[in-house]
Amino acid sequence: MLQLFLLACLSLVATASADCTRDFLKNATDAYLLAQSGTRSALAPAIANNFTYTENNIPMSISNGIISKNLKIDHNLSIFDTTACSTFTEIIVTNPAKPCVITTRMVFNNSRVTTMESVVTTNGDWAFNITGFTYYGAMQDWSPIPATKRDSRAVIKAVGDSYFDRFDNASVIVPWGAPCNRLEGGALVVENLTGDDCVMAFPDDIKVINRRYVVDEVLGAVDIFEGFPGLDQSQGNKPMPDSHLFRVEGGKIKYIRTASHCVQSGCGLNGTFF
Repeated sequence: MLQLFLLACLSLVATASADCTRDFLKNATDAYLLAQSGTRSALAPAIANNFTYTENNIPMSISNGIISKNLKIDHNLSIFDTTACSTFTEIIVTNPAKPCVITTRMVFNNSRVTTMESVVTTNGDWAFNITGFTYYGAMQDWSPIPATKRDSRAVIKAVGDSYFDRFDNASVIVPWGAPCNRLEGGALVVENLTGDDCVMAFPDDIKVINRRYVVDEVLGAVDIFEGFPGLDQSQGNKPMPDSHLFRVEGGKIKYIRTASHCVQSGCGLNGTFF
C-alpha cells in the first residue's frame, strides 16, 4: 500500500526540479516526514525502478519497515547535500511506549529516490536514552553558518573521516573544537560522561568500514553512515549499523550526535556502555 502511494506521487516531485537544488531536497524531506507521521495525503518522493530500502542494514520492503508506521515526531533535524543529491534526517519520537531515534539517508537520481536507508534505535541500543538525547540535543545550535565562515565540502568531509580514521591509526589528529558536545545515544560523553569537552581516548585497532556521506556546507554538517565493528559485544567484530552526525565550524568538530543499533539488547555489555 505505501509503495503504491509513493509511486502515485511522481508528478509533483519529478516536476519540482530537474536539478538537485536545496529546495528540491527540502521538499522531498518534508514529504518523507509527513509520510512517516501518517499524513497519507502528503506527496513523498517518487521511487526509482532500482529503489532499495534497508533498515539497520537489513534489506526489506518499505511496507514492512518503520516508515509504514504512523509516528508522532517530536523533533527532526535534516541536512541537504546538493552535490551528491542526498539527504540525512534525524527523527526523535519520545512516546514512552516505544521511544526511538531514526536516522535516514536518501539518495536521488533524476528526481527519484534510489536509496533509502535507516538506522532505527530504541531502548537497549548503544547508550540509548530518549530523555538525554532530546534534552542535550536541544542545546546544540544547527542554524546556518554565515557564508563567509563556511568550510568547504572537502574540509567538512575530512574532519568527519578523521574521527573514524583515528580508531585504527593513532597518528591521526582529530580537530576538536572547544568547547564541543558529543552526544551518543542519549549520553553526553566525555571521560566521566559529563561536561562539554569532546576529547576522548581512542582504541587503535578498529577499522570503521563502508562509509556513506551526506555533506551540507550551509550547516557545516556531515553525516556518515557506516559499519562499526565491536559495538555489539554479542556479535564479536561484526560491523553494526551506525550513524554519526558532525557539526564542523572553522575546520573543527563542534557537535557529534550518534545513533547506533545493536542486535542484542544492551549490546552484550551488561548495562555498562563506557
